Amino acid sequence: MAQSISSQVGIVPVILCGGSGTRLWPLSRQSFPKQFISLIDGKSLFTLTAERLSQVSSGGLWAVGAEDHRFLIADALAISNQSNTVILEPVARNTTAAIALAALALHTTEADPYLLFCPADHHIPDARAFVGTLHSALPAAANGEIVMVGISPSYPATGYGYIQAGEAVTTGIFKVDRFIEKPDLETAESLLLAGKSLWNAGIFFGKASRFIEAIQSHAPDIMGACRTSMLTAKTDRFDQNIVFLRPNAEAFSTCRSVSIDYAVMEHHKSLAMVPFSGRWSDVGSWKSLADMSDPDPNGNTVQGGAWLIDTMDTFIRTSDRPIVTIDVQGLLIVDTPDALLVANKLSSERVKEAVAMLESAAIPQAVTHQRVARPWGWYDSIGRGGNFQVKRIGVRPGAALSLQRHQQRAEHWIVVRGRAEVTVGGQIFSLSANESTYIPRGTIHRLRNTSDAEIEIIEIQTGEYLEEDDIERLDDVYGRN
Repeated sequence: MAQSISSQVGIVPVILCGGSGTRLWPLSRQSFPKQFISLIDGKSLFTLTAERLSQVSSGGLWAVGAEDHRFLIADALAISNQSNTVILEPVARNTTAAIALAALALHTTEADPYLLFCPADHHIPDARAFVGTLHSALPAAANGEIVMVGISPSYPATGYGYIQAGEAVTTGIFKVDRFIEKPDLETAESLLLAGKSLWNAGIFFGKASRFIEAIQSHAPDIMGACRTSMLTAKTDRFDQNIVFLRPNAEAFSTCRSVSIDYAVMEHHKSLAMVPFSGRWSDVGSWKSLADMSDPDPNGNTVQGGAWLIDTMDTFIRTSDRPIVTIDVQGLLIVDTPDALLVANKLSSERVKEAVAMLESAAIPQAVTHQRVARPWGWYDSIGRGGNFQVKRIGVRPGAALSLQRHQQRAEHWIVVRGRAEVTVGGQIFSLSANESTYIPRGTIHRLRNTSDAEIEIIEIQTGEYLEEDDIERLDDVYGRN
């Protein structure tokens, strides 16, 4: 099925990967949202989405996401050996602007491809059924309709918007009668009983020109700002498979922030819906993630090391530390190296309130992880005192940190895994596991991995000022200043 649909028409999947990362805190945070975290079978939701959409792509994949997440997006697209393009938004402006940017970039006088817009953070395990649903949507899209995907509801959810189906356009495709925002429980139950309302998945399919016309008609100010920002957009190549496309920041920042549902779809007449009856989840809370796993006979789900005594209906996720529970029921326990969440399972939707509270108190764990992604790999802050800081640093195969120096700190490097190429001053030499070097303040240095396996070092920083802005980059393959 996947082969036949991509051979019939030119389909360009566009992954929408914005998101603040609050609902799965503390594992997901603004600097590392849920779509990039390994949640299912060792893969991120973004990677799973890319794998699924590669089956319907007539070429490479496109994505729209934040400038700050560009390297996370590039990593997630590494599964595709085709040419992929990432539109980097200078500021977050919701889905109307994101869809407008992609439609403008892909529509030309020579080409009007079908665009498939999908959120990066949804889990759809049955890719074959999804492709089949998309195949059934083709006639309506070919007829100029924008087609939405509706999810057949399995329970009276109050956390999702609904789409009420109208008359049938053709077999399996319906007009959209109306949108229903997140209802209360009584309304949700009545919608489920009536049988004509489906969950709004936020998945859209149609020709590029139709998206442009719809946004121009219902949100001309947004389309105007996006057009202006794309006139002077700049491109640069991340690697042989990924190109970054950057709209003009000043023009784009004038754009309104509003979802495509509110701004366009609720007012658009040429709108159809195709039902999808397969398994689907937006993984929108810890409870929804827990519900995706098979519990033990006591209703418990455990990810990591935990010891349970007289514990019922509890979800536990831990990384390093052992968790012990005694005589508890209905809890969510999520433990990370720098933050711990304990909540009633029925209150999982309130996690975002906790994040807002931490943000207002300027607690850094509200938005940043102890482990930080970088284009060359990652670092993990594992200890800090008044005039020292200790980090674990991992460098991926073939990658290198910038050639740099610090004016206010010295560094000690100890290799704990692999073999590193080190530049210190005018010398270039290799260090293997258990070997170390010292970099005085003001000395030019670089760490490079020339091997085919990740290397790991311990970095000990000493000095009166240890913040990240004490760095002068002299040469950087990733184009950073």
